[in-house]
Amino acid sequence: MPKIPDQTGRRIVVTGANSGTGKETATRLAAAGASVVLAVRTLSKGEDAASGIRAAHPAADVEVRELDLADLASVRRFADGIAQDDRPLDVLVNNAGVMAPPERFETVDGFELQFGTNFLGPFALTNLLLPQLLRTDAARTRPARVATMSSLAAVFGSIRFADLQWEHGYNGWRAYGQSKLADLLLALHLHRLTVERDWPLVSTAAHPGYTRTNLQSAGRSLGRSKPVRSSDRALPFTQDVEHGSEPLLYAAVGPDAVGGAYYGPAGFAGLTGPTTTASVPRSARSADLARSLWAVAEDLTGTTPPA
Repeated sequence: MPKIPDQTGRRIVVTGANSGTGKETATRLAAAGASVVLAVRTLSKGEDAASGIRAAHPAADVEVRELDLADLASVRRFADGIAQDDRPLDVLVNNAGVMAPPERFETVDGFELQFGTNFLGPFALTNLLLPQLLRTDAARTRPARVATMSSLAAVFGSIRFADLQWEHGYNGWRAYGQSKLADLLLALHLHRLTVERDWPLVSTAAHPGYTRTNLQSAGRSLGRSKPVRSSDRALPFTQDVEHGSEPLLYAAVGPDAVGGAYYGPAGFAGLTGPTTTASVPRSARSADLARSLWAVAEDLTGTTPPA
């Protein structure tokens, strides 16, 4: 595994940090000296993850805070709590998500579950935390950063402005593709804003290839009487979570990562392998598309970036 640069003195929020790529990312950042906030929907699971991190790294500085990205009120409470700490925030890692429920569910605010959890929640969180990320601090030696997890599914995604919430003809995988394309558009448009407004902020994106986590089974288990078991353990062209977290870690704290770049595995079809700069899929290259989606998301979430 590539060595994570020293993160001593830096504060980092990782969403979905109780399992999968989020837990691995939080663990390795804490091991590198960062003060890590584990932003999780279920506090007990977050505390279990924090205990595991402390057991492996006794000096780890980790704390658990509640964040439900499917509830905009929860997003606001979390952001308010970070602001009240009166400390600069160095990195936001937008990692949490849900994948391909077999039927349509809605968030607390009435959004289709994947669009709301995977995109609108992180969008609102990013906007609400930008004041802390952009805060001037004499101890800060490098720009703050927002790293957003997308997916290979973005290649096949499209933004259905006429039916963003999939109220007609719901398809779990297509809805997932839309939400992960939206995440990539978020990262790319945020980069354009940093350039236009001369912000000391780097916005990056990553995808994990085909990484074996509970994400594949958790979403498909929603609404079922028995959980779906993942069947990908023996499949070729898959990788473990330690390797699958590498692109996100690079996007979050890699010293050579640049704004507007997309990182993923270098192997066959981007499924596995060491981290490289990934090609932005054609579906995400339109600045006008990103701008339009951003405007709609501002209206839906009631959040905007700082003037």
